[in-house]
Amino acid sequence: MPGTKSSTAAARARRRTLHSCLGEELSDVERHELLSQKLAQCTVVFDFQNLNENLEGKEAKQTTLTEIFGYISERTGVITPDLYPNLFKMVSANLFRTIPPQINAFGDPFDPEEDEPREEAAWPHLCLVYHIFLRFLESGDFNQGVARSYIDNAFTMQLLELFDCEDVRERESLKTVLHRIYGKMLNMRSFIRKSINHIFLQFIYETQRHNGIAELLEILGSIINGFTVPLKEEHIGFLHRVLLPLHKARPMALYYAQLSYCTVQFLEKDPGLAETILRSLLRFWPKVNSPKEVMFVSEIESIMDVIEPAQFAAVCQPLFQQVVKCIVSPHFQVAERTLGMWRNNYFVSMITDNIHLILPIALSGIYRHSRSHWNRNIHNQV
Repeated sequence: MPGTKSSTAAARARRRTLHSCLGEELSDVERHELLSQKLAQCTVVFDFQNLNENLEGKEAKQTTLTEIFGYISERTGVITPDLYPNLFKMVSANLFRTIPPQINAFGDPFDPEEDEPREEAAWPHLCLVYHIFLRFLESGDFNQGVARSYIDNAFTMQLLELFDCEDVRERESLKTVLHRIYGKMLNMRSFIRKSINHIFLQFIYETQRHNGIAELLEILGSIINGFTVPLKEEHIGFLHRVLLPLHKARPMALYYAQLSYCTVQFLEKDPGLAETILRSLLRFWPKVNSPKEVMFVSEIESIMDVIEPAQFAAVCQPLFQQVVKCIVSPHFQVAERTLGMWRNNYFVSMITDNIHLILPIALSGIYRHSRSHWNRNIHNQV
């Protein structure tokens, strides 16, 4: 049949092009045209749910993606503005897809320490696509003016949606890509911040389920580090409305380290925020979740490293009401972690300076505890 012959001929031509080499024997114009063809061919997406299907095509595409990555890594000036359409079509076709439903859609969120990781079957191709796109973003030939037509709100939003995937490898790649876009595309910065805020608010008040909160907080940690002083109202509003309420979400253990880092970054930018931050932590303090209490105590200790004496004096009374509760906690890890704060000489010096405010609150509770706690180590430390 004519149609069959035509399609067979096209397939042969495609294989020839796929296996062609971007080598020295070609002229610059031929290499440029071949790179454009290869980018276009890599828009074909294969089904990895059936691992034995289209093996030749999958292998050919992986070879081609590897070849493209090597070529643009070794040479400069190869991704010219006329190649941007094919490059972005290839990236969009491969990355922007429907994320599979979560394994445990209605139970506890995915815990990397307890649950088996779910890996994306198409990762051999996706990994190379991320490498190519990242190399493009980091290239000295990157043209921000031309890229604006492609890296717009819709493109960025689709990238952000992928952060909910369960494959940690993809989230790490997304984190790097989004960070590069934030650094390169100044016109997208406000939109990226607002979109991340929206994801956090939806997580806090609606779903309490999202796989990429830790990675998004890592990006924000770098963004906060770049904030100018004095902080803008928008940034302080983000701290109050979004960052601090993240402490009350049930799965906080999955992103505690990144959240604590962001909080301390704000304090280093503006020490005057210490009282507000501490009062918010006291308001969100967990009532029946001892592991989470240990995290709160650790964050309090991190804040104690950067708080100014005047700020400590303003908040020491409500703070020590909670500190005493932690010391007398029947959960020995909470009590032990709280008592460990006394190894911080700066913290002890601030207690000494405000002993007239702290002693009436702390003395009776700690004294009773020193005589009755069931754990001998805690008993001795008190």
